[in-house]
Amino acid sequence: VFMKSLRNIAIAAFAFGTSYAQDTLAPGENLVLDNIPPVPKSLVGEVDRYTDYRGASFSSWHPAERQMLISTRFENSPQIHLVKQPGGDRHQLTFFDEPVGGASFHPVDGAYFVFSRDAGGDEFYQNYRFDLDTRRATLITDGEKRNATGEWSEDGAKYAYDRVDANDKGAFAEIHVVDPAAPDSDRVVAKVDGGGWGILDWSPDNRFVLAMEYISINETYLWLIDTAEQGQKLITPEKSGETVAYGAGQFAGSGASLYVTTDAGSEFRQLAHLDIESGERTSITADIPWDVDDMAVSPDGKFVAFEVNEAGVSSLYLYHTVSKKRTKIPGVPVGVAGGLSWHQNGEDLAFSLSSAKSPGDVYSYGVHSKKLERWTESESAVPTDQFPDAELISWKSFDDLAITGFLYRPPANFTGKRPVIINIHGGPEGQSRPAFLGRSNYYLNELGVAMIFPNVRGSTGYGKTFVQLDNGLKREDSYKDINALFDWIAKQTDLDGSKIMVTGGSYGGFMTLAVATNYNDRIACSVDVVGISNLRTFLENTQGYRRDLRRAEYGDERDPEMRAFQDRIAPMAKAKNITKPIFVVQGLNDPRVPKSEADQMVKTLHENGTGVWYLVANDEGHGFRKKNNADFQFYATVMFVKENLM
Repeated sequence: VFMKSLRNIAIAAFAFGTSYAQDTLAPGENLVLDNIPPVPKSLVGEVDRYTDYRGASFSSWHPAERQMLISTRFENSPQIHLVKQPGGDRHQLTFFDEPVGGASFHPVDGAYFVFSRDAGGDEFYQNYRFDLDTRRATLITDGEKRNATGEWSEDGAKYAYDRVDANDKGAFAEIHVVDPAAPDSDRVVAKVDGGGWGILDWSPDNRFVLAMEYISINETYLWLIDTAEQGQKLITPEKSGETVAYGAGQFAGSGASLYVTTDAGSEFRQLAHLDIESGERTSITADIPWDVDDMAVSPDGKFVAFEVNEAGVSSLYLYHTVSKKRTKIPGVPVGVAGGLSWHQNGEDLAFSLSSAKSPGDVYSYGVHSKKLERWTESESAVPTDQFPDAELISWKSFDDLAITGFLYRPPANFTGKRPVIINIHGGPEGQSRPAFLGRSNYYLNELGVAMIFPNVRGSTGYGKTFVQLDNGLKREDSYKDINALFDWIAKQTDLDGSKIMVTGGSYGGFMTLAVATNYNDRIACSVDVVGISNLRTFLENTQGYRRDLRRAEYGDERDPEMRAFQDRIAPMAKAKNITKPIFVVQGLNDPRVPKSEADQMVKTLHENGTGVWYLVANDEGHGFRKKNNADFQFYATVMFVKENLM
């Protein structure tokens, strides 16, 4: 009888365990969970519709045919597809486990394209040639160091890109030129200091490369690299009083001048014409009080297309280089546009566009036909036409500075005061704009949670003075902007100031931890995604090529005063203040914010007895890019929100 009872207990236990396993979602072997409860399959079934959407973005025009390469996802990661006509089928060309980007057709015959790919989110990108006839990819870079995507010479004989590295003396870069059809032709044409270099354009005679040196969001320089004699010439002035930033740049006409975006003499980044020899600069958009974020010169030089960031929303314009007049491109849907690119025919301008109601699609505009065409129509398992539009809101901070953000309200069927998720962007030189919310639409439409995306001081898009207001020793002022937002929420009749979750990724993760440690009593919970827990330890451990670039924003940790300040304000130093539940998400291979930043915070929280969930993906870097990982992160976050915010 005793043995029979034991057997029955064992059978019952096995049955319970089997049933339990069948009712929960098993995480992938690549995921490491700490203190995260099992995810019920019933929850997966409830929320999964909000994970089944895809967006598309423009990559490259075919040089001869009216066809284009786009990036979109059909399985686990974005890959390159060919689209042969507006609204046409997407033909997948690359089939890698890792995300693929930066695809660019050979500019003459289009027989192949060059693309970029890293491994496991480590951001040590490599460039490859993809031959359309064989569908084979051939490595054309070193396979080890970090290689950026580049630009083609007009004759298609050369492809220029930069390779960055670092040693004990600091970061440095090499400017390379290669014929992708013959990878052994790769040669170094310039060696330069710093880790913030990028290739912008080739001169019409296929000799000079236009390169940008990035020091900080407020300080950049333009250089000409002579690929024949291997020399370089600075073509924008050294810092003298005014710190100037340049963004986009392309050669105009014969190559004696450039069209650029710059904030020289202005709070905002303007489109301007720059004479290379004399340095004379003529502004084209001086009367527009917003940043010009993107531009593209037509192959015949007759037009310059540009995008203006008007309080976060994109407006597209054409500048007629002969008449010196500009016109707004009509009919462009309200949203966030980018990736402006001309076809060689000089007629078709391509761009990508995302909005609150669209996950991102590719359009083209005919400058003579005046025809706006949609090339892709991305799918979603949930109807997006009913998703709420963003509402621009504003509040006064501690010093009376006006801070703005975007509020998404849940549907009207949710009555009473609604919980709020505050989602802080990364950067910090970034900007929340009214683009597609993706999975977050679930919180709005199914849970009735309002969402606010603030642009605290230090954000871009509001002038170069505003973007510097959180630098160095002024870091804590941006925390106070969120505290003032708490006050604003408390005054709203439809928002619940007692149920607030703060979240963010990268620098937004740092802000999440800073808010959670400084204003613990004002929030219900927090979710930190790849966030910094101490600016000093972050600077000591981030990839070497990034350190000086980040010191320009966060201060130099080697300076004793700054080091002491960074340690004093570090969320790590105030972790004992966190008594509310917190969820930390991290990629093992993150080269920007190393996993040690999350580890040290989680360890301290555990020691303090704070309820913390910790999720690590061993095949991801700075954020989860693969759908299976992003989905699991979402399922776990939904559980966390339901348990701690609702």
